[in-house]
Amino acid sequence: MGYELIEKIKDGNIKIRDILESCSKRIDEVEPQLHSFVTLNIEKSLSKAKYYDDQLKKGKKIGKLFGLPLANKDLICVRDFPTTCSSKILQDYRPPYNATVIEKLIEAENAIHVGNTNMDEFAMGGSTENSCYGPTYNPWDLTRVPGGSSGGSATAVASGQAIFALGSDTGGSIRCPAAFCGVVGLKPTYGRVSRYGLVAFANSLDQIGPITKCVRDSALVLEIISGKDPLDSTSVNIKADKYTEELKKPLEKCVIGVPKEFFGEGIESEVKNAIYKSIEKLESLGATTTEISIPHLEFTIATYYLVCMCEASSNLARFDGLRYGKGSDDLSGDVYSTISRTRGKNFGPEVRRRIYLGTYALSAGYYDMFYIKALKVRSLIKNDFVEAFKQCDALVCPTMPSTAFKVGSLIKDPLEMYTQDILTCSINLAGIPALSIPCGFDSNNLPIGFQIIGNYFDEKGILNIGYQLEQELGIFRKTPSLHSGGG
Repeated sequence: MGYELIEKIKDGNIKIRDILESCSKRIDEVEPQLHSFVTLNIEKSLSKAKYYDDQLKKGKKIGKLFGLPLANKDLICVRDFPTTCSSKILQDYRPPYNATVIEKLIEAENAIHVGNTNMDEFAMGGSTENSCYGPTYNPWDLTRVPGGSSGGSATAVASGQAIFALGSDTGGSIRCPAAFCGVVGLKPTYGRVSRYGLVAFANSLDQIGPITKCVRDSALVLEIISGKDPLDSTSVNIKADKYTEELKKPLEKCVIGVPKEFFGEGIESEVKNAIYKSIEKLESLGATTTEISIPHLEFTIATYYLVCMCEASSNLARFDGLRYGKGSDDLSGDVYSTISRTRGKNFGPEVRRRIYLGTYALSAGYYDMFYIKALKVRSLIKNDFVEAFKQCDALVCPTMPSTAFKVGSLIKDPLEMYTQDILTCSINLAGIPALSIPCGFDSNNLPIGFQIIGNYFDEKGILNIGYQLEQELGIFRKTPSLHSGGG
């Protein structure tokens, strides 16, 4: 765990370079099987580790993260380092600036960037199969997907290639891979963390968050990356709590809502059973539970995909080979023909699908019918959560309706793939925070995710519940074996 390594570094029991060398060795061992990374930064990271060790030896202070290895999703900008969104159209792009979260974690608090992780192209997908670099594989079963779109970040942490990772969550893209890979994923309240330097998929939904091995590490990272940013007008000027100091607060007065709609058809029986057992654990810790209703949940998938596709079609218009992106060698015809060839050649099928559908929904004659109606239903979904939190402190449910599915099994059925987001994307539509922690395993030894949903800016509440449950279950130290096949 990151917090344990920090204490050992402080006490002089371990060197930062030793940790980096261990992660580097682990990358060499498992990366050919997992494909967590698209670009590595090992040589510079080892050099920086030695520098931090020298600083500590001289009695100088360094940042809160003490040189621990950080993996970064390949759509969060790192200055002069390839940041490609796992897309052909950005393969040569090196940002001239750091994202705000990178400034806070690496420049201010001295985490060490070991590389950028694989992802679904432009974060569009739930399995990390939609990448121009090829798929990433689940460390618990190499025949299964790791979830998406932050699959590379989750596998890097789960397999010990990095101590922390950053992901982005538009409709579950942190929580889904966290659930499938048996790690902790946190989607903060919209506005809690700056999005400056995050390549946008859907502006009103995207949020950056941490993927870690334990809740305490997530709390530490969130403390660092939270806060108002003058470079992001959507970031909120609300002081971040000391999340690491709130983790052991007793749950005796905590009221936890169980939304009945989140346990309906399509949820695997083994997933339901693990969630109910975890709810019983919370009750044994003093929490009380009550049934809650989110009546408009059935409209979530249609609403979410209309909103995100419309915003994606607008955001990705800039990638035309002229303003951003790799240009076409064929300049015949007019400018529109050139742009069309560039985008057709360099965007993958899922990105093109979402651009087509988003453009159609925004077109004259359909704007009111689709996009405006989706925004109205989004307000209804948001109001459902507002009403729910008048009755309870947090909501709990499965993170995903199933455990990790087989690689290739849903890639040709986009509608079935989209339904996998039914338990996560409503949280993004409402803009509230949610945490996924591992709560057990199915009969194939695949991790099951337990989702804790909080009221606006109550990350400390869901981290507290997550930490208490995590300690009670005692499974967060289990590590995957990188085998193929169930059992």
